[in-house]
Amino acid sequence: MRTERGRSPLRERKDATLRGRRPHGRRNGLVIAMDVPAGVGKSTVGNLVARKLGYRFINTGEMYRALTWRALEEGLDLQDAEALTALARTISWEFHTTEDGVTLRTFVDGRNVANLIRDERVGKNSSTVAGIPGVRKHLRALQRELGKEGGVVMEGRDITTNVFPDADFKVYLDASISERAQRRTKQLRAQGKEADYEAIHAAIAARDHQDSRRKINPLRRAKDARHIDSTKMTLHEVADMILAGIRGRR
Repeated sequence: MRTERGRSPLRERKDATLRGRRPHGRRNGLVIAMDVPAGVGKSTVGNLVARKLGYRFINTGEMYRALTWRALEEGLDLQDAEALTALARTISWEFHTTEDGVTLRTFVDGRNVANLIRDERVGKNSSTVAGIPGVRKHLRALQRELGKEGGVVMEGRDITTNVFPDADFKVYLDASISERAQRRTKQLRAQGKEADYEAIHAAIAARDHQDSRRKINPLRRAKDARHIDSTKMTLHEVADMILAGIRGRR
């Protein structure tokens, strides 16, 4: 695995409340861990928080989608746990910051897959791939490596409970299924795409069921995580609440 962290232009404007904090011997700051079910708006919130702190934002779901995309490209059986685990170990994983110095993107064998992994067939199958124990173990190691020095906001389904159980601040961000379906429908239509609310609602409900009942590292709220129900909140309000919690905790 290779990483290119870059230097955020916001680094010098990092929240003064957090300057000088180096918990657990981390050189770059705090590890902010977020667990979020599908459709809450996690990437927007995570990016807003990371931007304010001068940290990097890591969406771990991209890694599972990237592996799913590659497996589909190679025509692998997505039920073949051994083949999928071997593929995860064979891929040359790279992570590069975007031009804003905040978001970390996933590269597979030198290729930026950010657009490729948004394909509908990838989204439909990524949860299956993410449920394979060998896959989760390998990607967990990559995620821990990316965040070990701190200065990150990392989100996913098991970050607070499995990847970084010792994170400096934990968030479990939620919203009602109806609200999440409405947000997703609005987002797709704004992009000029067709979006059926009822179908999206059903898909989100199914994903919740699959993620929370997965045998390996299911989605669940860590006991020490700050629970935020964003149903009646804007994403900017959610980000502000998280930042206030971080300041209060530190």
